[in-house]
Amino acid sequence: MRDVSLREKTVSQIAEPYRVSLAAVSKHLKVLEGAGLIRREKRGSFQLVRTNARPMKEAERWLAHYERLWNARLDALGNLLEEEDKEEEESQGKNPSKSHLPAKSHSKEKER
Repeated sequence: MRDVSLREKTVSQIAEPYRVSLAAVSKHLKVLEGAGLIRREKRGSFQLVRTNARPMKEAERWLAHYERLWNARLDALGNLLEEEDKEEEESQGKNPSKSHLPAKSHSKEKER
């Protein structure tokens, strides 16, 4: 069975599940149409609306590229900060296993 979201729908069908006017739905559809995310076709007295996935797929590819880039950079930064923490702990002669505990845990240990 074909996914319902991939079929054509009338503006009334799109508006049906929402508590908004047809005019409001039509206004939103104009924005989506301007962005190239939907296509409208007039058939008789009906306006049929169909999704256009191509722009979203292009945006997804673009975002995936930058997600990989930033994840790699943030991982590298995290590794660098961990190395600096370890070096600082070693130079101060601290036990590395206790240095990463939250401040509250340190205060509780001192109280005991």
